Amino acid sequence: MKEVNKFDLEIQSFDIKEYLYKIVGYWKLFAVAIIVALIIAKIVNTTSQKVYNLKSLITVKDEQNPLFSSSTNIAFNWGGPSDKVETIMTILQSRTHNEKVVKQLNFTLDYFMEGRFRKVDIYGRSPFLVQIDTSKYQLQNTDIKLEFLSNEEVRISFEMDDEKNTLINYELNDTRNFVPDEEEFSQVFPMNTMLDTPFFGFRVSKTNERFDLTDKVYFIRFNNFDGTVKKYQKLDVATLKKGTSIIELSYEGENKKKIEDFLNTTVDVLDTDQRAQKIKYALSTKQYIDTLFQIEANSLKTIETDLGDYKQKNKIYNLSVEGTALLNEVTLLDHESQEIRDRIEYLNNLESYLTNNSVINSEYIPAPALVNMEDPGIATSVNNLILLAKTREGLEKKVKPSYPPLIRVNDEIKLESQILLEQINSLKNITQDNLNNINRRMASANAKLGRLNPKEQQLLNFQRKYNITESNYNYLKQKSYEAGTAIAANVSDIKILDKAKDVGQLPIKPKNSFNYLIGIMLGLMLPMLYVLTKETLNNKFQTVEEIEKAYKIPVLGVIGKNRHDKDRLVVHRKPNSTVAESFRALRSNIQFLFQNKSHSKTIVITSSVSGEGKTLCAENMATVFAMSGKKTILVGLDLRKPKMHTDFGADNSKGIVNYLIGESTIDEITLGSGINNLHLITSGPVPPNPSELLISDQAHTLFEVLKEKYEYIVIDTPPVGLVADALELFKYADAIIYMIRQDYTQRGMPKMIDDKYANGEVKHISYVLNDFEVKNKYGGGYGYGYGYGYGYGKYDNGYHEQEKMSWLKKLKTRIRS
Repeated sequence: MKEVNKFDLEIQSFDIKEYLYKIVGYWKLFAVAIIVALIIAKIVNTTSQKVYNLKSLITVKDEQNPLFSSSTNIAFNWGGPSDKVETIMTILQSRTHNEKVVKQLNFTLDYFMEGRFRKVDIYGRSPFLVQIDTSKYQLQNTDIKLEFLSNEEVRISFEMDDEKNTLINYELNDTRNFVPDEEEFSQVFPMNTMLDTPFFGFRVSKTNERFDLTDKVYFIRFNNFDGTVKKYQKLDVATLKKGTSIIELSYEGENKKKIEDFLNTTVDVLDTDQRAQKIKYALSTKQYIDTLFQIEANSLKTIETDLGDYKQKNKIYNLSVEGTALLNEVTLLDHESQEIRDRIEYLNNLESYLTNNSVINSEYIPAPALVNMEDPGIATSVNNLILLAKTREGLEKKVKPSYPPLIRVNDEIKLESQILLEQINSLKNITQDNLNNINRRMASANAKLGRLNPKEQQLLNFQRKYNITESNYNYLKQKSYEAGTAIAANVSDIKILDKAKDVGQLPIKPKNSFNYLIGIMLGLMLPMLYVLTKETLNNKFQTVEEIEKAYKIPVLGVIGKNRHDKDRLVVHRKPNSTVAESFRALRSNIQFLFQNKSHSKTIVITSSVSGEGKTLCAENMATVFAMSGKKTILVGLDLRKPKMHTDFGADNSKGIVNYLIGESTIDEITLGSGINNLHLITSGPVPPNPSELLISDQAHTLFEVLKEKYEYIVIDTPPVGLVADALELFKYADAIIYMIRQDYTQRGMPKMIDDKYANGEVKHISYVLNDFEVKNKYGGGYGYGYGYGYGYGKYDNGYHEQEKMSWLKKLKTRIRS
């Protein structure tokens, strides 16, 4: 036969419905737990600091003024590399950027007001203003209390640390420690006056003259600059959709106005910096052009004066026709020659820079600001190189060398430099040929110039010099105008799609609904965990169903919990009680165990261990038989630990032991009980050999005599699980009652007697569940056929005696239940 796994049996015996009934039976515990959890959730929601979240949307797109292009002579950053969005996101969370924002908003100073649960940040609605003397040191990270005595005076007070206090100077961003002479500082100062103390330097003034400051207490706090910057570096920056240039900025905080100002200001600072970076080279170029323009203007003025003086002195005012034609020719050649020489000089300078500088710096890259290049690719490459260098410089301040976009920019700079060097070598050869050609034409023109008379030659030279200077003057004037227009027409790459704004957003923390949900879940889970743990770890019998599932011996009945602890003879003294009724039910049920209905019937009552109620059951079973008119005797055969005599108030100096050792007769040890038809025989003094006495012939004779005299013999025995005495008495029994006490008898205790029953060694035996109380009205244990009055609640009214209990006893009973 296949062996059945014990674990499988446990799984098969697990009744989900039963567990559900047990859990539902604890509904009061669940209700209390849920109410308490909801109260706690309410307290958390009410007392927790409210945290808000505001958002802002911007887009990053390379913008170009349609009036200009990248081929414009003024080197200008019209766009950026493809990682512009990543760069902007990095800048927004960088320390340098947030330092500018914190300084602009003066976020190192906090304003507070005493609230219901904590100090409340009143930034944006403070009725007074504190102006800091940035050259002074301020007491850092200490709440400074401001009590306005009137519109003219304010009391400033604070408590100092005994060991170390810190002062901070915001102008120097320097801190120093000091040990105070006193623990507290308190002093009255005038309003609107710059206060100068060893601990602070600032001015307090009202922002609203009609507002009454005297009815509330305010606080200010000077925060550490670097710590404040680090706090705002936690700005959440992410692209709204992957692969797009739309960036969402969000920040969490306690004050919505402060979040709103921070988000909008951080975008404004970003936009300003990006504009400045974008036109940085154009500004320096314009400055250089304006310097050259001023020099040319002065030279032109000087030459113009010299030319006029020469004409006046030599009485020659106009050139001849031949001279005029020659002047036009040499002026054109001078202009072309100067232009080509400028190109060659620029190309040499650019080549030298690219060859001799290992690190390309955007500020020092020679740009064709004043040179018209024949090859537009040179200007484009130079502009690209400037853009890449600027991008690298911006990244190097904010990220590590291993940052992927920075590595990519370095690779692009190297590639662009190589391409540019190749373009320079090719263009230099072409430009030099052009210059040689111009020089030959210039030599021919100079030969023609020698044929003019000396005065006209000198006038032509003056006029030639004037024309060249005037041409440079006009050219620089045009370039200055172009640079100024480019700067003024700068188009930002940062576009604000949605500004941060307080539109009544609800706090994101605490999450009221979520906290209530958690409260309900904990209110359900914790009691359920308690119930499941308690039921799982509980190895004691609770219901009849548990006994029936665990063992083969049938259950004869159920005896309810005896509320009359001081009176154990319940059937006699409380005949109308529910406990007495359960013994009557047992009297009816036990008849089915008797095989022979005619002769005297012997009932043996035992249990596994002491304290399970076998003596109580024996006493009341004997009483219920006697009260039904049956001649009954109660025999106390628990020779080791007798206590039956105490319940009847009988003398135990002489009893069954005396008979078994031959000292007394049966009549001498038989006592009256005070109950009609009931006699009793106590155990007597404790013998040294109780087991031997119970298997003696005297014991056999005792039962023969008693069966002749009495209709029912009820025997109280010692626990069968502790000693073997009761097993010796089973042979005299017509019925055996084995007591199991609710919430006392462990599940494994009755196994020994159940095995004997299964093997046929014990017959006519039944279990009785004692001290039963309905702890779970939805669970088992109604006592179907086992006893009346248990589990029926209000329906037993009028059938049993109702005990009158004080309110204190009722409360104790309810708590115990």
